[in-house]
Amino acid sequence: MAEKGGPVLRTGRLVLRRWRDEDRAPFAELNADPRVMEHFPAPLTRAGSDALVDGFEAGFERRGFGLWALEVAATGAFIGFTGLSVPSFQAPFLPAVEIGWRLARDAWGHGYAAEAARRALAFGFEDAGLREVVSFTSVPNERSQAVMRRIGMRPDAAGAFDHPRLPAGHRLERHVLWRLDTATWRAGGAAGGGGSPAEG
Repeated sequence: MAEKGGPVLRTGRLVLRRWRDEDRAPFAELNADPRVMEHFPAPLTRAGSDALVDGFEAGFERRGFGLWALEVAATGAFIGFTGLSVPSFQAPFLPAVEIGWRLARDAWGHGYAAEAARRALAFGFEDAGLREVVSFTSVPNERSQAVMRRIGMRPDAAGAFDHPRLPAGHRLERHVLWRLDTATWRAGGAAGGGGSPAEG
């Protein structure tokens, strides 16, 4: 099934789809929540949040995949995003495709991030032909790292890096890197190991 020029992905409980105008207000609310944005430099303004949506949509037009809007299938409620993106900063492990997520606080604790991330990984490896997917987050963000572990990713200790878009000495500057390649995914990740960046 296609919508707005890109695939709609489904799991037992979730729908990963392209963005709609009505997603912008709840997404801005999510991005203004200090708890949700604890491991980012600062909460976002409405303008900053809308700019993210515009960037996500542009990514779909360029690549045919991206960061999908995430909704609960049973209710249609928008709860955040999950998907694949291409980081644009400079780091030794780049270029690469990243899996990431960000969920509203009331959607935490239900396993949604891992469930959606597994579906996005399946699309990446099976449909987009990716050979590897990475994920990264700041060292203190243990919640996201738990999701990465749940979806079958493996930490790359040698890949830890200082994020170039954060000032030296910033509390979030140091980042950990996780990886998952096609062979590992086929051997176990696809069956339900593994995770990604947003709250789970």
